[in-house]
Amino acid sequence: MSNVDNSNLMVSEAHLILDHSRKEKAERTKDIGSPIQLPGKALAVHVLKNDAWIAENTTVIRKLDLETGKTLQIYRGHTGPVTSIAFFERDGRKFLFSGSWDMTIKIWNRDTKDLISSTEGHTDFVKTLLIVPSLQLLISGSSDKIVRFWDLSTISADQPLRSVGSISSHTRPVECLAAGAVSSTEFELCTADTMGVIKVWSLHKTDGRWKSSLKYELNHHRTRINDMYYGNDQLWTASADDTVQVVALNSASEADKIPRLIAHPTAVRCLLPISLTDLAEPYLITGADDSIRSYDISSLQEPDLLGVVDAHWHDVTELRLWMRTTSGDDGQIRVEPWVISASLDGTLRKWRLAELLNPPPPSPVSTQPSALTVPPVPAVPEENDFQMTEEEERELAELMDSD
Repeated sequence: MSNVDNSNLMVSEAHLILDHSRKEKAERTKDIGSPIQLPGKALAVHVLKNDAWIAENTTVIRKLDLETGKTLQIYRGHTGPVTSIAFFERDGRKFLFSGSWDMTIKIWNRDTKDLISSTEGHTDFVKTLLIVPSLQLLISGSSDKIVRFWDLSTISADQPLRSVGSISSHTRPVECLAAGAVSSTEFELCTADTMGVIKVWSLHKTDGRWKSSLKYELNHHRTRINDMYYGNDQLWTASADDTVQVVALNSASEADKIPRLIAHPTAVRCLLPISLTDLAEPYLITGADDSIRSYDISSLQEPDLLGVVDAHWHDVTELRLWMRTTSGDDGQIRVEPWVISASLDGTLRKWRLAELLNPPPPSPVSTQPSALTVPPVPAVPEENDFQMTEEEERELAELMDSD
């Protein structure tokens, strides 16, 4: 009598097929978007001028030139994957903040790369960081389900950050934060977790500490929130429930408070509402699976899909606006909007916004079957000696892929 577990065989076969498909696509897409190959995977990306700042699973923060792809600086000190970064300036000093699986929040001198201080901020992975500059306030979210507030009015060498409040209302890891300052002693904060629950808070500063009051809870997503933006009274969220949704938080109109839904064929990892950037144009860029989608959102009731770009051979995880600055032969400075995408395929890619909004028709793909025995893609050497265990690799995949 056979004791073979057919379900495991089916799963293994599905993984082989998926792996084979990705290897084929890696070859087809190896040159599109002027890819910059990273030593690891980008877990967070920020763009300042013509530079990208990358939080990597290799335990480092990397600054690289988007024009050349050359690494300009590397910040070493974390002992686990770096999940989040944020920037702050005060009195002419430029600071870089980073959060990691090692459960710490570190502060760096952006120019010298010196580590200023390290704070053991949480009891589990630090997953997201948000700075409200006008309030000199850092907010952190973690897999320990707690949101914490940190005072940035004084930053001292070798001294941990001073805690000035916390929220412990979520029942699942908090991975997305968005805020808007109201005054020097009041602001509104949105927190989102991996269950898909969004909480909107009113915070007030009393005796040097931030006190939270829950305004309301949003439950229009069925599962985890992967990305979130707040501006112009609009809260934009991307979810593993295959949707992007937008809701007006403080509108007097009940109709505006009904979430507007943009359905996708698969989980949405990231979004970039161009309407909330300095461009202020009615467009939305999203990353779902390995594709980038562009929408005209002039009418939220009827968003118009403008195009789909087969951008990467693995999931798109980050989208950032890059105001690319170049100098022509005539000496004139030109600024053009581009979009930077990051993916689990280990690359950053660059796209003209105008081309994303009006993409060329897709190239025909051969329908001829190919053998499954495809040579493996060569492994990319890691930047340092950090190696993730098999268990950590599974955990990273679960944290990024599943509820």
